[in-house]
Amino acid sequence: MVTHGYQPVSSLSIFRSEHSKDAGVKANRIFTDKASGSSVDRPGLDLLRMKVEEGDAILVKKLDRLGRDTADMIQLIKEFDAQGVAVRFIDDGISTDGEMGKMVVTILSAVAQAERCRILERTNEGRQEARLKGIKFGRKRSVDRNTVLELHQKGTGATEIARQLSIARSTVYKIIAE
Repeated sequence: MVTHGYQPVSSLSIFRSEHSKDAGVKANRIFTDKASGSSVDRPGLDLLRMKVEEGDAILVKKLDRLGRDTADMIQLIKEFDAQGVAVRFIDDGISTDGEMGKMVVTILSAVAQAERCRILERTNEGRQEARLKGIKFGRKRSVDRNTVLELHQKGTGATEIARQLSIARSTVYKIIAE
């Protein structure tokens, strides 16, 4: 079993202490990211994901340091669990290995699912309220439909209309068909 360390920002390394030496974390197995943990671009974490193997363990200072948000953290824990890699959170005293660890992952998964549902509900409520206020969604129409119809009624062909207005011929046909 190999023990790795991960910390999102390398300001004060928790893995330089005696605690990490006792846990078997060698300097070349400590992965850090320079940017904030909320950043999508995390090369240190990506490298760690490639390096770990079944039976390995990952030490992280706190539960909230692993992922950008709850859903991301749970997705990472599930990914490591599927590979047979344990994740241990030093300050929180939580580990994902063993039966108790599997229960923790299950509970965290339920929390993530509930969070996703709440986000979806709030998003849909916001959209509905915006529609009631007359806010339109999607891209603004860039083609003047009346111009297309006028040119068509004058006998101009679809190809010529498309060329004059710098639009696709299929767009001309769609407008005419409406």
